[in-house]
Formats: sequence, C-alpha cells, structure tokens
Amino acid sequence: MSVPGELSYAKTHEWMRREDDVATIGITEHAQDELGDVVFVELPEKGATYGAGDAFGAIESVKAVSDLYAPVGGEVVEVNEALNDAPEKVNEDPYGEGWIVRLRVSNEGDLFSADEYEKFLEEEAG
Repeated sequence: MSVPGELSYAKTHEWMRREDDVATIGITEHAQDELGDVVFVELPEKGATYGAGDAFGAIESVKAVSDLYAPVGGEVVEVNEALNDAPEKVNEDPYGEGWIVRLRVSNEGDLFSADEYEKFLEEEAG
C-alpha cells in the first residue's frame, strides 16, 4: 500500500495536499480499501466552513457509511463534482482524481507525515 511522501495525513485516514493557503483533501488508499466499493460521496456546500476535525460530509460504500473529517479548518472553495456521477474514482485513484474537497485553510490540524502515518497504520493493525 503506497503512502505518498508529499502529503499530510489525519488519524481519521484523510490525506491533505497543501498549496499555499488551499488544501486538497481526500481519503487514503487504506481508507478506501477498508470501505470497499464506494457508491456515494456526500459533498459539502461551497462556502461552508469547518474546524479541524469537524465532519464535512460522508462516504458510503457497499459495507458502511463513514463520516469525512476536515484535517484542517477552513472554507470550502471547491468540491469534486465528478464524484456525483463517478464515486468509484475514490477507489480507483484516491490520491488523484478521487480527491473530495478543497479548503482555504484558516487553522491547522494535528497531522502526520507519511512516515508517521505508516507507523500509525502498523500500530492500528496490531
């Protein structure tokens, strides 16, 4: 399982790519693997604001429905509308076309580096 080194990660298995003050957020390969086939992504409204750790949407798979959590606080500036018609992009390309939301960052969250996230996954697995 790959954990891209240039991203930051949350304990709730979201990833974040920061470009200036905008963060692109999605779920990790591990998370999509645990969920199974994604059938629906509940996207937030553009302009909505969230604090770090707040639930901003949900993701539904054939196995379960899980909340999506903001790894940083900020305002929604863009959502991945393509997921409305093709939620499977989350499974197929979680770090690329399967991104979920972009936030203009207003406050930082508690995030892992790629190495720290890999260790966290190992600890979770027992």
